[in-house]
Parts: sequence; C-alpha cells; structure tokens
Amino acid sequence: MSFVRPEARAALWRWREVLIGAGLAMLGLWWVIRAVGLLHWLGYGVLGLAAAVVVIGLQRTRFRAGAGGPGVVRIDEGQVAYFGPLTGGVVAIRDLDALTLDPTGSPPHWVLSTTDTTDLHIPLNAEGAEALFDAFATLPGLRTEHMLAQMRRLPDHPTVIWQSGQSAHSHLWLH
Repeated sequence: MSFVRPEARAALWRWREVLIGAGLAMLGLWWVIRAVGLLHWLGYGVLGLAAAVVVIGLQRTRFRAGAGGPGVVRIDEGQVAYFGPLTGGVVAIRDLDALTLDPTGSPPHWVLSTTDTTDLHIPLNAEGAEALFDAFATLPGLRTEHMLAQMRRLPDHPTVIWQSGQSAHSHLWLH
C-alpha cells in the first residue's frame, strides 16, 4: 500500500536527479557551515558535485517528453532498438549519420539516419525513450542545449539536431 499518489510519485521520479542534487547541496552546505577540519573542506567538494548533478538533472528532466507513447525503446551496447506497433528497427549509435527532430508526426519523433539502413523513427514519448539522452550524449559535437531548445519549442518542420562530420561535407564533393 502506497501513501503517495501515482501522479506525485511520477513527478518525483521525473525530477529525481535534481532532487538528489538538492539533497547533496544541503549536505554540503551543512558541512561548510557547521563542520570543522576536513569535513568543512569536503563540504565545498560536495557543493561542486551537487551543482553538477543539478545541471545534468535539469537537462535530463527537460529531455523527458513523458511516457505512454507507441512502442518501446531499448539501448544495449551502443545500439538503439525501437519496437513499435507499425515499425521498428535497430541502429548502432556509432553508425549514425544524422539525428533529426521531426515534429510533423503525431506524436513528434526522432529520426535516426544511417547510410546502410532505412531511417529509424522513434516517438519522443515512447516507453524508455528517456534513455536516448545518454545515447545521444555520446555523439561527437552534439549541442545538448540546442537539442533541448528544439524539443521545447517544436518547430513546424524537421530540424537536424546533429550530423556526423563525414556526412556534413559529403554534399560538397564534385565526384
């Protein structure tokens, strides 16, 4: 039996990293103010760690688009697998050529493009889609704040969030 409403539990779970960072910040501040000696100086380190956890937590919270969407996302050993009601597939993160946010579908979705296979379309609110944040973070040169800003405002056309260095210049070749 749970004494916490499901909506409140879901909200706390969504903000979990930020809440952990806030707890660390309170502990660090307590040590800085009240402790003496080594614990006092460790408090400053804990405050720095707490700031990093809060920043990362805020980014992750902004990335979460909710749940209950069509399909399931699984990430295993650098491969993104999407199992949807109508489509699905597997794409290795290292093989990605482009990552696009396409808000024209219902619901909005990610488009993972490679040269070898067809594009993989993953709804933003698919079950397990929050794990894509860590997978996308491994892409070299990905601008996380740009991605989060595009997710927030949802433009009216597909927007390229990331493109690999090789495919970005491939259209400039003459032969």
